[in-house]
Amino acid sequence: MLIEAGLRVLAPCPHSAVCPMVPGEDWCHFAARVNRSSLHRQVKGGSLPYEDEKFSYVAAVRPELAGDPAAGRVVRRPQKRKGQVLLDLCTAEDGLRPTTVTKRHGSDYRWARDVKWGESWPPPAGE
Repeated sequence: MLIEAGLRVLAPCPHSAVCPMVPGEDWCHFAARVNRSSLHRQVKGGSLPYEDEKFSYVAAVRPELAGDPAAGRVVRRPQKRKGQVLLDLCTAEDGLRPTTVTKRHGSDYRWARDVKWGESWPPPAGE
């Protein structure tokens, strides 16, 4: 509906095309840990003092206000391994694709160690 209204999607997708995630199997979201009160724990029957809530959003703008779109967006929590970071990306060209960033990638590797779920990828040039 947003695209039909003449808007361009900025996030979470780096494109205004059809979502590459399979409906019913996955959905674009991020998680945030929130604290539970003792009443909240009792009502939900939980034992942990926190809960991981899932959120989804969409940001769209008129095309004349949009800057350059992100080349890709991190759609899962990055997996950090010894000497490498595994990223799941959504891109306009390739849809969903895994990417491995190793120490050989230099500054990109340093950036990948700190990238968060939902952030754009690759890092801005010169950083």
